[in-house]
Amino acid sequence: MTVEQRAGAAKKPGFAELRAGNLGVRLAVNAAEIDAVQALRYRVFYDEMRATPSRKAALARRDRDELDAVADHLLVIDHALGTGPESVVGTYRLIRREAAVRAGRFYTAGEFDISRLLALPGRLLELGRSCVDAAHRDRVVMQLLWRGIAAYVFEYQIDVMFGCASLPGTDPDALAPELTYLYHHYLAPPGLRPRALPERYVEMRRLDLDSLDRRAVQAQLPPLIKGYLRLGGFVGEGAVIDRDFNTIDVAMVVKTDLVTDKYYRHYERQLREALDDQPND
Repeated sequence: MTVEQRAGAAKKPGFAELRAGNLGVRLAVNAAEIDAVQALRYRVFYDEMRATPSRKAALARRDRDELDAVADHLLVIDHALGTGPESVVGTYRLIRREAAVRAGRFYTAGEFDISRLLALPGRLLELGRSCVDAAHRDRVVMQLLWRGIAAYVFEYQIDVMFGCASLPGTDPDALAPELTYLYHHYLAPPGLRPRALPERYVEMRRLDLDSLDRRAVQAQLPPLIKGYLRLGGFVGEGAVIDRDFNTIDVAMVVKTDLVTDKYYRHYERQLREALDDQPND
């Protein structure tokens, strides 16, 4: 993505920064911040998680694709680290339906059939490319990311959120408890259910449900998936092995009117307070 494209991607309305101590969450506002996001994604996905980079990505040490140009980029900033790119410690990529139309696709469509979601009449938001710097990987940063997503949902009146969420590793049998548990307890209703593409489909029902230690499985789920589930989220049918990123992916769907009252009231109040603090033009 060119500098001009990155700058164009950043010139979009946002919401006031939400703070928690020295940490804040908001949208990227310039090309340098988007570049910092891409550098953070490279460090987490390729250096840490051992994903396989393209030659171009390895030379640039940036995780980039054409969807970055149409996306909004949510940032968690550690103000104790300064005001430059080094302060970006967490991110989430947000792509609304109209942005995906400009790009010609949603990222999720490369792994899952999302035709049922695309047929819905409301506003869609794809969540993806989430990562947090290793030194900041705690509950506070994850909560800030979800606060930012909630603020974005309220601002753009999103009806359905979806995206891919990853489990570490590429052996479905090693992840059989998690996959089985997600399928039996959180399978999306038919009208909202993505399905892994036929050529990539991996069966999620791998164990007898009665054999699972539910509490142990819940503890093993990645924080990102737990976050979706706390928001009333569902999983699609079938998983996908992503060998380039060394993960097994499941599709996640959240219908925003199913978000619990607790989350709704909490985030709506914070957003309104943030908007009230903005100067009037």
